[in-house]
Amino acid sequence: MTAKEIMANRAVFLDRDGTINEEVGYVNHVGRFWLLPRVGEAIRLLNQHEFKTVVITNQSGAARGYFVESLIHEVHQKMRTLLSKEGAHLDGIFYCPHHPDQKCHCRKPETGLIEEAAKELDIDCSHSYMVGDRRGDIEFANKIGAKGILVLTGYGRGEWENFRGDWNTKPSYVAEDLYEAVRWILSQESNKNRKE
Repeated sequence: MTAKEIMANRAVFLDRDGTINEEVGYVNHVGRFWLLPRVGEAIRLLNQHEFKTVVITNQSGAARGYFVESLIHEVHQKMRTLLSKEGAHLDGIFYCPHHPDQKCHCRKPETGLIEEAAKELDIDCSHSYMVGDRRGDIEFANKIGAKGILVLTGYGRGEWENFRGDWNTKPSYVAEDLYEAVRWILSQESNKNRKE
């Protein structure tokens, strides 16, 4: 595989709530969705460096009866619009609408969504990263062979400060926010390129 082919297949998978947008519990109305600071800039950097940028998110609120499933699509359209205003775009959004009790194959940290995303977007997970604010995001990264990065936005700081001793899988990096996570990713890639 050539370096150019590897570049085409790299991805950064992003959790949604607490990583891209303010953690407000369940986003049960489109007006409750706000981007976190520097998120547009972070995703624009990924776009400029030819990473596939893909949201992978659990959205069980519909199954729990907190909102209708069509709201998830409305929220994702708002997310795309807000990012577009900052010159950034997503290559894909994949979500699990199921209740945890349904034991589906697509709810993180299970790998169903990533299998779909990798096939649709021709992604090599071993050259990819996962960024999220929960322990499950880091476990998910480990399962798919990607590097996991914990952000301290959303639930991240509390999970890391209170429970990190219990984590079976440690993050490759802990970042203040998505922008800092992306800067770290780009530095890793730059170091890799220098060694090749």
